[in-house]
Amino acid sequence: MFRRTMIASAIAASLLASPLLAETISGVVTDENGQPVVGAAVTVIGENQRVTTDANGRFSVTAVNPGEAELHIEARRFAHRNVRLDVPEQGLSDISLTLLSSTIEVIDIKASPFHASATESSLPVSVLAGDALKMRQAATLGETLKYEVGVHSNFYGNVTSSPIIRGLDGPRVLITQNGLDAGDASRIGPDHSVASETSTASQIEVLRGPATLFYGSGAIGGVVNVVDERIPTDTTTRAEWMVQGESVNNEKLASGSLASGVDNIGLYIDGFWRDNDSYDIPGFAEAEPDDDAVKGRVDNTAATAKGFTLGGSYLLDNGFIGLSYGRLDREYGIPGHAHDDHEEDSHAEEGHAEPDGHGAEEQVYADLAQNRYQLLSELNFSSGIIRAVNTKLAFTDYQHSEIEGGEIGTTFKNRSHEARLEVLHRTFADWRGGLSLHYKFSDFEALGEEAFTPPSETEMLALGWVEERHIGNWLLQLGARIERVTLDAPAVLLPELETHGHDEGNEAPGHADETEHGSVFAVKQHFSPVSVSAGTVWDFADGYNLGLSVSHAQRAPSAAELVSFGPHISTASYEIGALFVQDGDEFVVNSQAIALEKSNNLDLTLRKFSGDTGFVFNAFYNRINNYYYQQNTGLFAEEHAEEEHVAEPEMPVVPADEHADEHAGEMPVYLFTTADVILHGLEAQYIWQINDPFKLTLQGDYIRARLQDGGDLPRTPPLRLAAELAYQQDALSADIRATRYFKQDKVAELEQPTDGYTLVDASVSYRFELGMQELTVYLKGQNLTDQQARVHSSFLKDVAPLPGRSLALGLRGRF
Repeated sequence: MFRRTMIASAIAASLLASPLLAETISGVVTDENGQPVVGAAVTVIGENQRVTTDANGRFSVTAVNPGEAELHIEARRFAHRNVRLDVPEQGLSDISLTLLSSTIEVIDIKASPFHASATESSLPVSVLAGDALKMRQAATLGETLKYEVGVHSNFYGNVTSSPIIRGLDGPRVLITQNGLDAGDASRIGPDHSVASETSTASQIEVLRGPATLFYGSGAIGGVVNVVDERIPTDTTTRAEWMVQGESVNNEKLASGSLASGVDNIGLYIDGFWRDNDSYDIPGFAEAEPDDDAVKGRVDNTAATAKGFTLGGSYLLDNGFIGLSYGRLDREYGIPGHAHDDHEEDSHAEEGHAEPDGHGAEEQVYADLAQNRYQLLSELNFSSGIIRAVNTKLAFTDYQHSEIEGGEIGTTFKNRSHEARLEVLHRTFADWRGGLSLHYKFSDFEALGEEAFTPPSETEMLALGWVEERHIGNWLLQLGARIERVTLDAPAVLLPELETHGHDEGNEAPGHADETEHGSVFAVKQHFSPVSVSAGTVWDFADGYNLGLSVSHAQRAPSAAELVSFGPHISTASYEIGALFVQDGDEFVVNSQAIALEKSNNLDLTLRKFSGDTGFVFNAFYNRINNYYYQQNTGLFAEEHAEEEHVAEPEMPVVPADEHADEHAGEMPVYLFTTADVILHGLEAQYIWQINDPFKLTLQGDYIRARLQDGGDLPRTPPLRLAAELAYQQDALSADIRATRYFKQDKVAELEQPTDGYTLVDASVSYRFELGMQELTVYLKGQNLTDQQARVHSSFLKDVAPLPGRSLALGLRGRF
């Protein structure tokens, strides 16, 4: 009924339109009760036209050529709408456009080349923005997003964390900054920090499920896109700032951003500073007999970070072109990697949580620095076959050093260039879409005593194609992508192992040079991943739709998965890549072809997004062949064999047994291998606007990750249920949330189960005006019941539980 009313209004306006200035569309935006919607954004798709409705809900856009036009209308607390109109030469007037109110916050997705919101996608998408983002922001990206449906954190002692999407992370989940790879080293190890700052972000988008069409094989599990305004698209002056202090780790945070401009020049600047001590945990460490008990903490989790971004853009009549420069510096402890002068006293109760002044450890910390240059451009054309051309370029210089005893032990470097060109065509036979050309180059280098993977270069060139069209109440989405990936590692080191012919279709390792450290040989691999996808969104009733996505995605293994051979301190394991195979207690070069990871995926999404209640239900099924994962070999390697590098002449290996104490100072040996796996699960979110001030949100997610031949994948997040009651009336907002993590006992071989726990969080905020600023003072509490909680997906779950009770007091402002 609503759709027919909207179409009838548009037709009537076309027939009765009064003469206006040529090529102009004007009208009014109302809600379902006929009341004007103030501040709604009306965009002409394919044109540089975006206006907001006035106090009467009216709008007017110009520079629209005669013919077909498509408008996109969005407003806070309303479902977005796309309306197609036939525009005569005299233009259109008195168009009446109706929006349906929504209890679900609907925000446009910047990660998509189409102007779409989360409710218009066949794949499930979450967007964290506005006040919700400001209240959830944390020092790490994983902790910021950990309460989003289908997203968990690989918590690493509160100093680093990355998002886990549907049980997948690492090289399968791509982290991007404004649509381009973040260019850090966070995909190869949990102790490597994501080089993005959440306190200055305007929104963070999570694409759950394969997003390889836009981003390549590194996004086979999903994408997290951190969006800020470093390339301004207008000259409106606006600013945001915040200061915050937190109790559990004495954190202090200050951040701010300013966007402005003169004439057709847009300018942007932001900056932040963050500092914290090691964090407290529930319970008490064991004190000396004559000492009082003191609260425990996880040592070596202090951190300090600072950064800034400068950006500018030249605004054109049909788009913009802009440049930005960002600098990030961060120092943080690496928990679980300290060496105690008195080892027998170094481990306190509650997992390495030591009271102040107890023991004398030599701490290890990371020193991270990144310089990032980015160019973004969007150009829209009013005539011709090409509707728009979008260009994205980035150059990133990243360095991460691990320092012990004042000396650099290991340095990781990643220099990367990336370019994406999107050419979108004008609507043809009701289809809109285009082609994308994507290039990425990464020069990764790890040097030092704990460099577990050799230097390598990875180059990717891809061509992608995406299309979509409306057919009645159906939206169809199609896409395909083909890549050429080259991995070049010129100096792979193999300790005292014989090499031989490698694989079919790729270059063999070649001649192995014998050195005093073992064998050295070159590896060059070529892969051609292909991805295809088809999806549909069916608006089967007003305020309801059903989304279905079917895809086949392929992924080339990363350098770390292929050529690693050495101790990886952050995971407390000795890692060996898939280029090698186990032969008894030794490892030799794999003679089989290195296979692509191949994933067949099905996603089903049911949404209700209008009225006082809303919900989103997702079911997914992924079958992945040649899934690369780390298998416990049952062997142990010495952790510090003369500060062993991957090229020591012999790797001392001993068989595993049940007596862990016998392997002190040793690491379990994990070998990257392939297996066919199945991942399936459910995600649900229900929102009820009880009355004007109160809103109830219920959500949950469940992931099952298993080997097809029997067994489970390691570190799979457990079943999770959550309930949140929120209050918002005038200037006062408050919420309380309880999240239950159930026991995870579906574990991999030699992996230990993790007990369940419940976290209770709450916040309250008050808004007021001071001069020209809107200020908000807030208080938020986390883990209010001081629950001891260990994250099953964390590599440090046994030594670094979640922080204890914490209170944060902050003030933020904007104008």
